[in-house]
Amino acid sequence: MTARSATALRILGLDPGLRRTGWGVIACEGARIAHVAHGVIAPDPALAFAERLKALFDGIEAVIATHGPAEAAVEETFMNSNAASALKLGHARAMALVVPARAGLPVAEYAATVVKKAVVGTGGADKAQVGWMIARLLPTAGKTAADAADALAVAIAHAHARTARRVA
Repeated sequence: MTARSATALRILGLDPGLRRTGWGVIACEGARIAHVAHGVIAPDPALAFAERLKALFDGIEAVIATHGPAEAAVEETFMNSNAASALKLGHARAMALVVPARAGLPVAEYAATVVKKAVVGTGGADKAQVGWMIARLLPTAGKTAADAADALAVAIAHAHARTARRVA
């Protein structure tokens, strides 16, 4: 299967963050997956908070326009002990949910442990293990930034969940 296959379904994975939002697009056909593209949206930290959120919105919107995914998947956030940080992350996560929904894509959410288990085989995997497995599962992705690798992992977890739902 090539990433441009007419029957392949494109999935956008998002790993939200206010400083760096990772994104990854894969194509899947049955149980086979292929890398399409990946990257990181990193708003200028000198911008006002609202402008940083707008940069995330615009960046995710551009990824959708460029790569044409049919579905999106977003990593759920873990509980942060710093309330202010958790609230800011929540705003970034809102962008990751709203932009694909606004584009008409169904949006699924996955806990980090579910994503890690789908890619590495254990929910307790660290970022290095996730990155290593992404390089093995999607060799054409090359070396990826941790945020982009996490986003590709979210897309893969969604692809696996879709396959499992069809089989069940």
